[in-house]
Amino acid sequence: MTYRKYLLGTFVALAAAVSVSAVAIAADTPVKGGTLIYLEQQAHTNLYPPAGGFYPNGGILNQITDKLTYQNPQTLEIEPWIAQSWEVNADATQYTFKLRPGVTFSDGTPVDAAAVAKNFDVYGLGDKTLKYPVSEVVNNYDRSEVVDPLTVKFYFKKPSPGFLQGTSVIGSGLVSLKTLSLPFDQLGDATKITGSGPFVVASETLGKELTLKARQEYNWGPAKFEHQGRAYLDGIKYIVTGEDSVRIGALLAGQAHFIRQVQAYDEPQVEAQGFKIYAPSTRGVNNSIVFRPDNQLVSDVRVRKALSLATNRKEIVSTLFSKNYPIATSVIASTAIGYKDNSALLAFDLDKAKKLLDEAGYVPGADGTREKDGKKLILTAYESLPQPQNRATLQLISQQWAKVGVKLNVLAGDAGSRTVDDLDPQKTPVSPGMVGRADPDVIKSQFYPKNRDVLRQKGGGSDKVQSFVDDKLNGILDEIASQPDNQKRLQAVADAQTYLLEQAYTIPIFEEPQAFAGASNVKGVSFEAVGRPSFYNVWLAK
Repeated sequence: MTYRKYLLGTFVALAAAVSVSAVAIAADTPVKGGTLIYLEQQAHTNLYPPAGGFYPNGGILNQITDKLTYQNPQTLEIEPWIAQSWEVNADATQYTFKLRPGVTFSDGTPVDAAAVAKNFDVYGLGDKTLKYPVSEVVNNYDRSEVVDPLTVKFYFKKPSPGFLQGTSVIGSGLVSLKTLSLPFDQLGDATKITGSGPFVVASETLGKELTLKARQEYNWGPAKFEHQGRAYLDGIKYIVTGEDSVRIGALLAGQAHFIRQVQAYDEPQVEAQGFKIYAPSTRGVNNSIVFRPDNQLVSDVRVRKALSLATNRKEIVSTLFSKNYPIATSVIASTAIGYKDNSALLAFDLDKAKKLLDEAGYVPGADGTREKDGKKLILTAYESLPQPQNRATLQLISQQWAKVGVKLNVLAGDAGSRTVDDLDPQKTPVSPGMVGRADPDVIKSQFYPKNRDVLRQKGGGSDKVQSFVDDKLNGILDEIASQPDNQKRLQAVADAQTYLLEQAYTIPIFEEPQAFAGASNVKGVSFEAVGRPSFYNVWLAK
C-alpha cells in the first residue's frame, strides 16, 4: 500500500468521527471529549527536548512535557509553572527554584528537585556516553544542587542572563529519569518519552501517525491559566501528511481539525470557506540567507554587500507570501526582544550592486556570469524543507542575482548529500536559515560557532572550515549570553544586528510565522511565545 493510499484510507475512516463543521459555533463554554485530528507536514525526528527546535518535534513535546516556567506569549513575561517561585543572584550566576508539590511524570515518579536537577545537568553539559548534545538555550552551565526535595539551585561559570527564559522553552521540557537513561538515538521513538505534560503517548506508527491521550490526573498547568485540571480533549491524533494539497483538502472536507504549514497561496481558499488561519510569530532570527565567508567566492564583503543590494525582498514577499509574512527590517523580528530597525542596511539597488562587484574584480564573462582570475561567480544553496516555500524563494533570488551576473544553483532539500555538503563552505557558500526564540540569546544560537554555526567558522561544528573566524562577532555574541546588566545586554543585541548586516553575513527576507489552519469548532487554540501550538486549553464545540 502506498503512503498516499494509507493517508486517504485513514481520512475516510476518521471522517465520521471528526464531524467537523465549517459553520460558526456560538457556544463559548468549554466541553470535554473528542480527539483532535492534526495533520503535520513532516515526521518528527528526535524528541530529546533540546531537539525541539524542529517544529514537528516541538509540536509533540509541547503536549507531553511541562517546563519550569511559562513565557506569556502576549507580554513575554516569565510566569510560574512547575516552579512556583525563583530567585536570581545579582550577576545571574545562581538561580534557585522552588517547585510545585504533587507533580508527577506519567510513569508515577515525582517531578522533584532531583529530577529537575538531572534534566538541566544533561541539557547544560550534555552526555557523551549517551550522545546527548548540549542545549543551545543553556549557556555557561556549571552544576546543580538539590537543596531539599522541592528546591533546586543551578550554578553557572559566568553570568547566564538568558537562563530564566531558557527554562520556559520547548528545549527545556522536563522528562523522567528513565527517559534520560536512554541513548539519544532511541528518543526518535515517542513511546519512550515520559513527561509530566497534559498528554501521554498512546501509540505510534513511526513516520506516519502518533496518538496522544489525556492524562486524567493532570492538575498543574501554568499557574496563571484559568483552566486547571485535565485537558479538555480526550486525545490528539497526529497524521504526517507531506503534500500541501492533501492537508488542505482534508481540512476543507471535514476530515481534519487542525493542520500545520499552510502555504500563503492556500490562505485565501481556506478563509473563504470559513476556516481560520493562525500565523503566530516565531520572534527570533528572521527567514534569511547566510553566507559562508570561508569560501573565497563570498569572502570579500563587497561581494556579499552586492548580493544583498541585488536581493529584492519586497518582490519576494509580494510574489510568494501574504500579509502574515512581514518584510524583515533587521536580523531578528520586529516582535523580538532587542529588535533594532536596520532598514537602511537592507536597500535594493542593482546599480550599486554591479559597482561593488566591479570593485571586487568580478567582471561579466562571455555568458554574462561574472568571473575573476578565471573563476566564475557561481554559488550553491540547498533548499530548507521546513521553511515555507524555500525552494521558490531561492529560485527567485537566483533570478534576481542573475541580473547582476551572479549564478545561484538551488539544490533539492531532500538530496542525500545535503547534510554533509552543508558542513562544507566550499560546497554550500550560501544557505537558508532561521530560528525562533523569544530571548536575545537567539542571535547567539544562530551565529555562534559552538551553537548552530550558520556562518561556518573554524573551531565550530565543521572540520571542513579552513580559516574563517570573526572574533569581533563572537565577542558580541558572548556579551549577549553573559551580560547580566539588561541595558548593556540589549546594546549588545543591537550591535550584533548592525554588525551582521554591515558585514553582509546575512540577508533577512521576511519575519517567519508558523502558519496553521483550523476548523471553526476548534476552540481555545493558543501558541507558546515562538509559535508552537499548545492543545491543553483546546476543546471541540459540538
